[in-house]
Amino acid sequence: MEVTQNLGTKKEGIPSLIRSIDANEVVGFDDDLMKQNDSGGDKIEPEILNDCINHRRTPSISISMPPSPTGVPLQNTRRVAFRDDVELVGTNLNEQPTVSATKFHSQPIPTGVGFEEAVAAGKFPRIEKVKKDERYNSFKTWSGKLERQISTLRGKPPGEQPVITPRSENLPVHRYFDALEGPELETLRPSEELVLPDDKKWPFLLRYPVSSFGICLGVSSQAIMWKNLASSAATHFLHVSPKVNLILWCISVGLFAVVAAAYILKLIFYFEAVRREYYHPIRVNFFFAPWVALLFLAIGLPPTVATSIPHFLWYVLMTPIFILEVKIYGQWKSGGQRRLSKVANPVNHLSIVGNFVGALLGASMGLKEGPIFFFAVGIAHYTVLFVTLYQRLPTNETLPKELHPVFFLFIAVPSVASMAWANINGSFDNGSRIAYFLAMFLYFSLAVRVNFFRGFTFSLAWWAYTFPMTGAAIATIRYTNEVTNTFTKILSVTLSVIATLTVFGLLITTILHAFVMRDLFPNDIAIAISDRKPTTVRKWFHRRSGSSDKDIEHFLKYVTSNDKDVEVTVKAGDVESQSPLP
Repeated sequence: MEVTQNLGTKKEGIPSLIRSIDANEVVGFDDDLMKQNDSGGDKIEPEILNDCINHRRTPSISISMPPSPTGVPLQNTRRVAFRDDVELVGTNLNEQPTVSATKFHSQPIPTGVGFEEAVAAGKFPRIEKVKKDERYNSFKTWSGKLERQISTLRGKPPGEQPVITPRSENLPVHRYFDALEGPELETLRPSEELVLPDDKKWPFLLRYPVSSFGICLGVSSQAIMWKNLASSAATHFLHVSPKVNLILWCISVGLFAVVAAAYILKLIFYFEAVRREYYHPIRVNFFFAPWVALLFLAIGLPPTVATSIPHFLWYVLMTPIFILEVKIYGQWKSGGQRRLSKVANPVNHLSIVGNFVGALLGASMGLKEGPIFFFAVGIAHYTVLFVTLYQRLPTNETLPKELHPVFFLFIAVPSVASMAWANINGSFDNGSRIAYFLAMFLYFSLAVRVNFFRGFTFSLAWWAYTFPMTGAAIATIRYTNEVTNTFTKILSVTLSVIATLTVFGLLITTILHAFVMRDLFPNDIAIAISDRKPTTVRKWFHRRSGSSDKDIEHFLKYVTSNDKDVEVTVKAGDVESQSPLP
């Protein structure tokens, strides 16, 4: 009874929250709770209830939160004060609030104060950023310093300083012979290793060789041929329009601009790769190709573009050729690893033909002493090279099938030399005819060997067909002007058609392999050799158990007749040793 009286005296002091809960039952909550109490559950003791009533709370607001972000029942939510003296501002309990769409934005979880300390103590792994492959840095100009400067100018933040890989000043020439094999020194020996990854494709500029200028030689020589067909009296019956020469010359200029721009980018960003090509005993001959291509463009200049060429341009074009000749010809006769008997290759004709092309252009411009000088230098060294290549010393390896087209470079020098001497002397005399007949003999001696030029895949070496064949056709047109008859006319037309079909067929094939198949420029193994011999020999363990198809094909490519005889002798000896004893 006392408890009841006390409750009655305290009834006026019950907060509004208790009165609101007593008046409004929550479905699903108060029903279950009351049922539990009515069913004999634990009941609230009077002392505990009295303590709850007398307990003082700080003013606070209770907001009913939805169980999920979807389907928020805003129309049924109410805000209730725990004390009567707390006034709810801006809220009308009887007013129905408007329903508005609620957006929930994800926020990052703070790492806390101890995250960095845990990482520093090694208790939490730090996630490192994916770094670029730094194995190409040794070939980059200043280890990519220019690339970082360009990125800074474009507004990109400067990244971490790359690791500068030490490299030797000049790769010794003996390393090319020790690490590479094959007639063009482009195949890596089994005991050697590369400084660049061999399991993936390198950047395009690293795979872009200087031999790409051979394409410019083939197309620009076509402009010269069609200029002669249009202007020659012996071929006037063909009625060739001068516009053909103009179109081909414009194509040649555009092609040379693209090829030269790509190689200039390689020179800027990968100077070490260009330097290794320059010191390569065979690849250095292709550094004549850009200047010879420019001479071709000057010779094939259409009359509608310009009728004359200033003399200083000839000296500008011949100066780099002269500098390269002083270096290479001096190495041929000075001995050592770069002597001619060791590096003799049909590609060496590229270092010879520039003399005669320069003499041809200079004589057509009216110069006298300069063309004769280069003609004399060219004829002397061509004689030495011709004899060396014909002799085929035991130190020279047999060319594989993939390089058989370079044999057509034998035709290029005598063909151009006959026209150069005709311009110097003023007529196609006996000296010019001797060189022309030599070119024709070499041409037909190669043409009849059909099987010699079959059975190999496409490569840039195929462009060795184009320039010599076109040169032979131009020389035949010049000869037809001196000796005009039905045979020479037919010969001129036939050689011109063959050269034209060959050039345009190779041009289309090159475009397909470059942009469709994308296999025109494989990894350039010749520039990626190490500067010292590896201490450990690899790839020999699996060779003891068996050879792959690639190894067998490589062996058969360079096998000689003597090797076959030795193999047969060994087999015969094995048969005799296995014969039963009497």
